[in-house]
Amino acid sequence: MSIFDDVSRFLESQLDEFLKNNPHLELQAIEEQLREQEIKTQRLISDLKSQQQQLQDQILAIAEDIKRWHERIAKAQAAGRLDLAQSAQEREAALLRQGNQLWGQRASVSQNLTKAEELLQQTRHKRQEVQAELKKAPQTPSNNSSTSGWNQGTSYTRPPQGLDPVEDRFREWEIEEELNKLKRNL
Repeated sequence: MSIFDDVSRFLESQLDEFLKNNPHLELQAIEEQLREQEIKTQRLISDLKSQQQQLQDQILAIAEDIKRWHERIAKAQAAGRLDLAQSAQEREAALLRQGNQLWGQRASVSQNLTKAEELLQQTRHKRQEVQAELKKAPQTPSNNSSTSGWNQGTSYTRPPQGLDPVEDRFREWEIEEELNKLKRNL
């Protein structure tokens, strides 16, 4: 299993070195992560707003029930039905506890919503900073030859042998190097 660990560490170090030598690629990766974070945060905000609305609707429904039971308490007491008044008071108390729990949940959701909105603003701001850095970073093939062709949509088609000027120049240079090497050895 250690060979896999060694290979993994080697690949990670190679990737780190590559990203260090190509900062615009690292910035692009960071920008993509921030974009994904922004999308996730927007979904979270939407979910929290939905939860908040559901809780608010439940609280309003419980408030209506509490009002109804409060009126029943008064009606039962006025009629001298203390047994019904007692039962209605217990129901009202249970609804008040349930309403308080929902109110606490709503407050928690509201706090989380505020934090999520702050996170979204921070993420957007950071993404704008990274995009500005990307615009400043050397990323064109003429400025960074190690990634030449990465961002271009065209594909390379090999010309027939003898018609590729770059291939011919390299062959001439390689032959020249070999000749110089032979001369030195003689």
